Amino acid sequence: MEKQNNNTKKIAIPISEGKMCLHFGHCENFALMEVDTEAKTIINKTELTPPPHEPGVLPRWLSEQGTDIIIAGGMGMRAQQFFKQYNIDVMVGAPPDTPENLVLNYMNDTLHLGDNVCDH
Repeated sequence: MEKQNNNTKKIAIPISEGKMCLHFGHCENFALMEVDTEAKTIINKTELTPPPHEPGVLPRWLSEQGTDIIIAGGMGMRAQQFFKQYNIDVMVGAPPDTPENLVLNYMNDTLHLGDNVCDH
């Protein structure tokens, strides 16, 4: 899928119980946030149930959803490489917050990333 070259981006965040799940492969849902990076606003939010977690499945699925960026607490190096193959930027070490807060902090350059909490 060809990414659009404009101010609209789609950011995926793994969530459980309304907040970012620290390990993206074990989340209940993904929040897909369509944003206008110039106006720094959220255009649309969709929650989708991911397919069963297996190596390579989530990056392909998120690419099919038009994802440009994923914000996660932790992610293994192999998974990060899969996402790069689909031209999806990966940001790890994000705090467990609501998808809206994470996306707004990202667009305002105030998203503080810590350590990757995944050890594989």
